Amino acid sequence: MTRYFEDFAVGEVIECGSRTVSAEEIKSFAEQFDPQPFHLDEEAAKKGMFGSIVGSGWHSVCLCMRLTVDAVFNDTSNMGSPGVEKIRFIRPLSPGDTVSARIEVLESVPSRSKPDRGRLTFRFELNNQKNETIMDFEGMTIFGRRPAANAG
Repeated sequence: MTRYFEDFAVGEVIECGSRTVSAEEIKSFAEQFDPQPFHLDEEAAKKGMFGSIVGSGWHSVCLCMRLTVDAVFNDTSNMGSPGVEKIRFIRPLSPGDTVSARIEVLESVPSRSKPDRGRLTFRFELNNQKNETIMDFEGMTIFGRRPAANAG
């Protein structure tokens, strides 16, 4: 069932599933997108502030997005995002972490100029297996409104 703009309520929290992250996945992402020694080189990382390799903060964002898309956005009238704000990298993403994503609806604003859509603001959060927040951000997404023929 497709969810439309009207189907999301301010304050609603949606759990978006989980997955376990391996050292190999952390290194592969870093090799392509953030090739810093503490993401790639276990010996160099041992001497750093984390004591071992850790995932890129951008990897955490991508994991959160993938879980959210699979659990929610692929079954909606999602029309894209005008942007995100306040990205925070709170804790490191470590090899072996099982991360879970959740979103909370913060704001719902119908479009004044385009009545077929509205903007929802979400708080995205990625937590580890200890329920500690690794990363969070606020993001806006445009959703189509329920077609008139199906309203009600």
